[in-house]
This record gives sequence, structure tokens and C-alpha cells, in this order.
Amino acid sequence: MDKKLNLTSNPIGRLLRQIAIPASTGSLFQTLFNIIDTFYAGKISPESLAALAKSFPLYFIIVAAGVGIVSGCNSLIGNAIGERNKIAASIYAHNTIVYSILLSFFITFIGIYFSYDLLKFMGNNEENIMLAKKYTDIIFLGSIIFLIQFSFNSILNSQGDTKSFRNFMLVGIIANIILNPIFIFGLFFIPAFGIAGLAISTMLIQFVGCIYLYSKVNKLEIKIILNIKNFYIRRNFFRNIFDQAMPITFSLFMVSVGGFILLSFLTIFGDKAIAGYGSALRFEQVFILPIIGLNIAVLSIAGQNFGARRYDRVREVYFKGVSIGILVMCFSGIIIYLLSEPIISIFSNDLEVIKFGSSYLKITAFICPVYPIFFISHALFSALKKSYFIFYMNLLRMVILPFIIVWTTINIMNGYFHDIFYGLLIMNWILGLLVLLIARGLMIKTFKEQKKAFFIF
Repeated sequence: MDKKLNLTSNPIGRLLRQIAIPASTGSLFQTLFNIIDTFYAGKISPESLAALAKSFPLYFIIVAAGVGIVSGCNSLIGNAIGERNKIAASIYAHNTIVYSILLSFFITFIGIYFSYDLLKFMGNNEENIMLAKKYTDIIFLGSIIFLIQFSFNSILNSQGDTKSFRNFMLVGIIANIILNPIFIFGLFFIPAFGIAGLAISTMLIQFVGCIYLYSKVNKLEIKIILNIKNFYIRRNFFRNIFDQAMPITFSLFMVSVGGFILLSFLTIFGDKAIAGYGSALRFEQVFILPIIGLNIAVLSIAGQNFGARRYDRVREVYFKGVSIGILVMCFSGIIIYLLSEPIISIFSNDLEVIKFGSSYLKITAFICPVYPIFFISHALFSALKKSYFIFYMNLLRMVILPFIIVWTTINIMNGYFHDIFYGLLIMNWILGLLVLLIARGLMIKTFKEQKKAFFIF
């Protein structure tokens, strides 16, 4: 990490580049990691590809918990650093690890004992459920590895280091390409695990990544010292972690719930529709990566500057992040639209799978420019310790309104697959403009500024 990186004094534009680009690259590698899994699942069978797609909302429970840790604890540690309170920052860092371990036990229990019912809810038959569970059971048993890794990453991000995670994921991609076919199809003394091999490969790589990120954390100012006394729960600090991280986790859990609901409706169009949609979703994630990088950068910069009471810089990084994100996603939308069919054909040569997947991508290309408003606003709300806004926003955007739109489209309007996503397109644009107004109003209230200082749109 650049030793001259100062989140409270360096120019905002330069900081966004220094933090967002490595973060985006790391997220790109992480998404490519998942795409490799999707590719190999397609090589096993179309049923395995559909099973992987249907297991994604379950897997996203772990992701939701992890992002809650990264976003919530990043802001708390960043605020403490901005206030020049290194002791508080260190306590937050160690208690973040404890929080992650305790949360992983709960998630493992939920995943192992309720995954069957959740998969059944999405309309799967017995064969598909058992196929998906071969993958998800291993992933849930390893949730402690995922969440500790997320904890280390939050500590790194709060200090401006987004390069370490990027470097790990680059190596992880190469390892995944090598290990996936070995554990799926077998080699020498290693038996063929089928779809479970995808999960085994993932967990081995994530475990090594945990060790690597821990070593990188201990090269920074705020370290993790393996002394039992450092991991005692400090009630006030632990409560702050819970209050900041849990609303973000639940808000992203709403994404998982929304995924369950959407997939349960899409099952009426058949497994090929699910396979096409799941493949398209993985491809779409590649183009959202710059926005994820901006989200991490805005959260890191705004978190420290809010702690240092540099409100002008918080405001500046928010609006610059949104502006840059919209420009990037307009360009990404064009590429997604033009390459929709060739990309889906990488995952499957089935014409129906390609038709469904490309249909979704051509519509989502027009949703892309509004995504930055949601992502950057979420970073702002976390930095200002108003993470409950994210929960209510995602409850509305990912669960309540989509359910109404999808149910109405199918049951009243007799709509088809693509009609669902046209409805979601309109919904996202309306909510995006509303969120922009909410973010502007929150800054006016929090910073006690005059409205005219914010009237830039």
C-alpha cells in the first residue's frame, strides 16, 4: 500500500483512483472466480448449472453477512482512525473477528438445517434439491473461513489497502482453474466429487486466502495480535459493530430473499430459463465491479473524513463517486447489450438457455446506469453510521416492490419472462432518483449545511 495514502488530506480524485481501481480489480477477480465455477458446472450437466444458479440465494446469505462486516466495520475503524483514536480502532478490529466467528456459527446452523426447505420453496424437485445441497452444505460448513476473511478485508479497507485482496483473488483464480476439474472429475487418488468439487475447491482457496490476508493486516498500523485478552468482547464496541453491520447484513439478506422470490416465479418458465438467468447474472456482475470498487473507496474515504469532521470531503467524494459511476455504467450497458448472446453461449450451447440469458441482459443493460446511485449511497449511509437506511431501501427495492411487480406481471397481465424485467427496469429508475434525494437531504441534516450548498442537480 502506498505509505503516502492519507484519506483525510490527499485529493479526492486521486484517492478514488488509488482505492477504487485495486478494489474493482479484486472484485473482478472474485467474480471471475465465480464465473469459472459456473463454467465448470455447465460442463457437468445443464442440471448442475441450474442447481448452482438456484443455490446462489443461499450462498448469498454468507455474502450478505460478509459485506455487512466489511461495510459496517470499515466505517467504525475508519471513523476511529479519523479521530486519531488508535486504541478504539484496534478494539474494533479484534471485536470484528469475534463478531464474525459468532455469526458464522449461526449461519452454518441455518444453512445446514434449513437449506432443504429453502430450495423446496423455489419449486425444486427432489433430485435438484439434493444436487444443490451437495454444493451448499460444504459452503455453509466453511462459512467461518469466509467471514474471518471478510473481517481481515474490512481492516485492510479501512486503512486504504484494497490491493492485498486483489492480489489474493488473482492467485485464487489460477488455483480455481486448476483445482475445479480435479475435484469435479477426479485425479489419481482424488475421487470425482461432481458439483461438490466446486465447493471443495472454493473452501481450500479461501482458507489459504485467510492466512495471506492476516499476514497483510499485520503489516499495517492497526494489527490483529493473537492474544486471548485482545479478543475479549467489549460490550459498547461490540454493540456498535452489531448496530452498524447487522442492518447492512439484513439489507443484503433482502437481496437473497428477493432472489428466492424471483427464482420461485421464474421456475414456471423451466430449468433452462433458470440456467440462462443464472449465467447472465454472473456475467452482469463483471460490469458492476467498477461500482463495487467505488463503493469501497467512498466508504473508506467518507468514513475517515466523517470521523475527522471533514464534511466538505464527505460531500465531495459522494457526488464524484456517483458521477463517475454513472458514466462508467452507461458504457458498460452498451457492452452488455451488444455481447449478450455470445457471452451466454460460453456457459451453454443450448439455444433456449442462450435466449433466456440474453433476453435478461438486454434489459438489464438499461438498468446499469442507475446502479451507482444505490451503491454509492449505501457507502455514504454506512460512513455516516446510518446503515438502517440501507435495510429499508433494500427491503423496498429487492423484496416488496419486485414481488408486487412480478406477481402482477405473471398473474394479472399474463406476462412472459422478459416482461418481468421491464417492470423491474422502471422500478429501479424511480427508486434511484428517490435515493439521490434522500442522500442529499441526509447530508444537509447531518452536516447542518445550507441547502444551496448541496443543490448541484
